[in-house]
Amino acid sequence: MVGHDPESSGALEIQPLLRSHTYTRYSTAKDDELEGNSENVVHTGTGEDFDAVPQAKRQLGLASAIFLIFNRVIGTGVFAAPSIILRSSGSVGMTFIMWIVGALVAAAGTAVYVEFGTGLPRSGGEKTYMEYLYRRPKYLITCVYAIYSMGISSMAASGVVFGEYSLHALDIEATSVNVRIMAFASMTFCLVMHGVFLKWGVRLQNALGVFKLVVLLLIAVSGVLCLAGVPGFEVGESYDPPQNFTWNGFWDGTDLSLNAFVTGMYNVIWSYIGYSNANYALSEVRDPVRTIKRAAPIAMLFVACAYLSINIAYFAVISKKDMLGSGTAAAALFFRNMYGPATSRILSLIIALSTLASNLSILFTQGRVIQELGREGVIPFSSFFSSNKPFNAPLPGISMQWLISVLTVTLAPAGDAYLFIVNMSSYPLTIFNTLISSGLLLLYTPAYKSYDWNPPFRAFKPAVVFFLISNIFLGVVPLIPPLPGSHVYEHLPYWSHVVIAISIGFIGVAYWFVKFRWAPRRRGYKLERETVLQDDGVSRNVFKRVY
Repeated sequence: MVGHDPESSGALEIQPLLRSHTYTRYSTAKDDELEGNSENVVHTGTGEDFDAVPQAKRQLGLASAIFLIFNRVIGTGVFAAPSIILRSSGSVGMTFIMWIVGALVAAAGTAVYVEFGTGLPRSGGEKTYMEYLYRRPKYLITCVYAIYSMGISSMAASGVVFGEYSLHALDIEATSVNVRIMAFASMTFCLVMHGVFLKWGVRLQNALGVFKLVVLLLIAVSGVLCLAGVPGFEVGESYDPPQNFTWNGFWDGTDLSLNAFVTGMYNVIWSYIGYSNANYALSEVRDPVRTIKRAAPIAMLFVACAYLSINIAYFAVISKKDMLGSGTAAAALFFRNMYGPATSRILSLIIALSTLASNLSILFTQGRVIQELGREGVIPFSSFFSSNKPFNAPLPGISMQWLISVLTVTLAPAGDAYLFIVNMSSYPLTIFNTLISSGLLLLYTPAYKSYDWNPPFRAFKPAVVFFLISNIFLGVVPLIPPLPGSHVYEHLPYWSHVVIAISIGFIGVAYWFVKFRWAPRRRGYKLERETVLQDDGVSRNVFKRVY
């Protein structure tokens, strides 16, 4: 991670950016019923006191925060992406260069999110940071972010992947119907674990993370032993022997064209996405400032080492010709060459469990994002979505993300429609990352001096600029026409998901205008916001109409 601590004192490490707040506690649950006994609760300035969340609800420690990130980043890409990157790069050597550059982009992104996480140690991720950066017009950025968070699923694609690989592991033919049934079952299982059995859901998530880490380590060690010529770790005689680590073989076929580099880097950078995942749930992390400073770099170090070591293992066991010509995931070729074709079902089980861990991680954090939107008070049924009832977990927020994912898997037909939805759900993150990285640079300009931005951790400015450029790159690449004979979609324009993704933001602008401008003026009232504590001790904002 690229950054530094402005102060090395352990005491300063837990100081939040903003100081203590005074809240009013109400025993009622509805926004429009704000009468009753109240008491003032003053919080002292510590990292945990930045947000009015009781200590009992902070159940995530360092290990859980690490696996929130690790499980989110390492899904199925580590098993399939190396083949895709090799096709773009043309050579083994250029493939490694791309993975290293991608790791540097991820390190810069991690530093940006750690700076924001230590300065604003509250759940919500980009929502919290953009609210802090872009305060005018008031509540506009929150409404725009809410439309994306509540209307787009980031779990649907991995649910389908789980369905395909779990069926193969069970030796059942994968049809459109039973893949969707398995996807529905896996997403519902994640809903129950995180919405009803919170502690067991976190334990399962961590256990699957450990399992995934051990499997990747075994693959990496097997590849190194094969490369070293250790008896018992040879490539099967019937398979093409790899010559990837000779000097000529390492660089043979390198494609130096701009289009090849752009395509390869686009896939590599997306393979590292997920370093922000723990930031979405910081209000439930113990000692959040200290924890995020350690968890994010440790998790991403694991990720970078995993990607590089797995690539070494694959290229030690699989010939370049096989990897380019088979159309099969690199991991499948690795297991075939090392342990025989009978191990394909074992690999499918490993990929299915890896995807399940990723789904658990996504649902856990995205449910917290929707809960934060409820706590902000700007969305309909805010008191419902901010609630932790009845299982002391944000079941309403988790259920909303589950519902969108299930509808996406169920209603979107295979082909262009499904691929379109997957691409459209990814693009908004590029927009948000561009906004927060450019906003972070603005915080250090004289125009933003009044913000008094002085977090316990600061990313180096060159790293922030590098991260900004990488996201501009991710935003522009989908607008570049593909090469002749190469198509993103069969029937849709290659840029269609970008246009629709951006257009969705205007729905948020329209909602903001009606709720905070048009309706108050037409009906003769103004909205006043105040912060209250719910019965469970969690704070939320409510709006009162003052005529």
